[in-house]
Amino acid sequence: MTADAAAVAARSVPGLPRDDDGPVFREPWEAHAFALAVTLHARGLFTWPEWAAALADEITRAQQRGDPDDGHTYYQHWLATLERLIADKGVASAATQARYRDAWDHAADRTPHGRPIMLQPDDFAATP
Repeated sequence: MTADAAAVAARSVPGLPRDDDGPVFREPWEAHAFALAVTLHARGLFTWPEWAAALADEITRAQQRGDPDDGHTYYQHWLATLERLIADKGVASAATQARYRDAWDHAADRTPHGRPIMLQPDDFAATP
């Protein structure tokens, strides 16, 4: 992800947490989710107006379910939007995404602290 791509995303997506230097993140996973969306946009999976509309829809639905909308859940909505668009565009179904998420969770559980997490075939066998 280039700084230019991040800057375009920051200008194109209303509500993106940012400061004078660009997007800001509280946790590493938020930056990863952001970078994945920027990369998928660059590869033509969606336009920024399409992304912004899908993200706004996700946030609205979350608010209707009682999300406090205090900014702490923004990247949770970003990730949910990313997962939904990936499924809707036929890149990976929700079931496939869940299978990989469970496998990564299993791999993380078996990996000693401080060691790199390596996904192995057995991690998939451990998922329901």
